[in-house]
Amino acid sequence: MYTAQGKIDQGALLEQYLPVVRRQALALQVKLPASVELDDLIQAGMVGLLDCLARYDTKHGASFTTYASQRIRGAMIDELRSRDWVPRSVRRNARALDEAIRRLEQKLGRAADEREIAAELDVGLEEYYQLLGDANGGQLLPFEELVAEGGEPSDDERAPPSPFAALADGEQRERLVAAIEQLPEREKLLLGLYYQEELNLKEIGAVLGVSESRVCQLHSQAVSRLRAKLSD
Repeated sequence: MYTAQGKIDQGALLEQYLPVVRRQALALQVKLPASVELDDLIQAGMVGLLDCLARYDTKHGASFTTYASQRIRGAMIDELRSRDWVPRSVRRNARALDEAIRRLEQKLGRAADEREIAAELDVGLEEYYQLLGDANGGQLLPFEELVAEGGEPSDDERAPPSPFAALADGEQRERLVAAIEQLPEREKLLLGLYYQEELNLKEIGAVLGVSESRVCQLHSQAVSRLRAKLSD
């Protein structure tokens, strides 16, 4: 939308894209713990939208809709990461899980099943499922960041730098694809539904014939397998 002088009408664009901000916030919220408020995501998205209005140049080639959608979602992710709301105990448990899977799968030469992983961690199956559920609550998109995340930040490094640049490298991407191919079929399907088809947990549960909580557990397990393989 442009004014009579041929400039972008910022007021009209703000009004037009407010529903886009809300949709992106809702889509992201369903993948996060209940403690994350929708209004906070919307506010961060609005900051991203305002940034678009200030920076967008038609000479860049990309449409404003494409540019704005990417920046709105990016602003929400940036806000979440800056808060470092994942408890340290969850990070420690996630690292222990990654390490247990790495040891087991190196020893077995195949994907370890849940009972084997629980035994390696010296916990019961129900406790293992709880660990998976807790770990899933601390995982954020995009997928490249999620797979590489898992370390515990120091006190003076509360928001760790994004590992996206490293994983964007061609060789690293090949390793990620190869690691995904080695996942059990159900976990591979789950990741495809979640990250490529962008289905929510309820929809994935319907496809797999399991509950939403079970989807969370399988998701955490798949991500831990990938992190374990990529750390070798």
